[in-house]
Amino acid sequence: MYTYKYPHPAVTTDCIVFGFDGTKLNLLLINRGIEPYKGSWALPGGFMKIDETAEQGALRELQEETGVKDIYIEQLQAFTAVDRDPRERVMTIAFMAFVRQEKYEVIAGDDAAKAQWFPVNSLPQLAFDHKEIITLALDKLRWKMTYEPLAFRLLNKTFTISQLQTIYEVVFDKKFDRRNFHKKLTSLGYIIPTDEQQKTIGRPSTLYTFDERKYREVAENRNIF
Repeated sequence: MYTYKYPHPAVTTDCIVFGFDGTKLNLLLINRGIEPYKGSWALPGGFMKIDETAEQGALRELQEETGVKDIYIEQLQAFTAVDRDPRERVMTIAFMAFVRQEKYEVIAGDDAAKAQWFPVNSLPQLAFDHKEIITLALDKLRWKMTYEPLAFRLLNKTFTISQLQTIYEVVFDKKFDRRNFHKKLTSLGYIIPTDEQQKTIGRPSTLYTFDERKYREVAENRNIF
């Protein structure tokens, strides 16, 4: 049994998992099956165990509550407001992930009554301070997408320029001119057209692929937007 001279806050972890379904940028949420906020939507997460790191705890909770596993996460920030959790003094460490949505089957479990993807621009009312956490995560996502090829983590190996534009428009909350966007992105040198086309209503769309080696060669110290 542990005894301490000084009081210790409890520690939780939360995961902000962004996914792309081909047309929309989405966020993975769970519906809480227990109090507090039973029946409310929240980020997947829970209390960290005494014998695990924050990252291990975040990955464990994510798998237990949504069935999603084997993904890369990166730490966003710690949130330490004194009254952020009605149960006790709780601080949380938030992690971000970017995935191709179709690769993961979402299955609710543990404390989650449901697990579901929601469009980032149409989220339900959220428990705790999770709205604040998601807002900060979107700000971080915008910053990282300016300097890193994060959008390609959300796309399949081949994709259309329209799909790529959709991600940027949702993340940056602005519309881009279709022709200018196409010209700018294809001129970068690392978005390569393939011989394949996506069949759609009307004119078929050329499928492109991302060449990471060329990106590393030409994109150093250069931002996309």
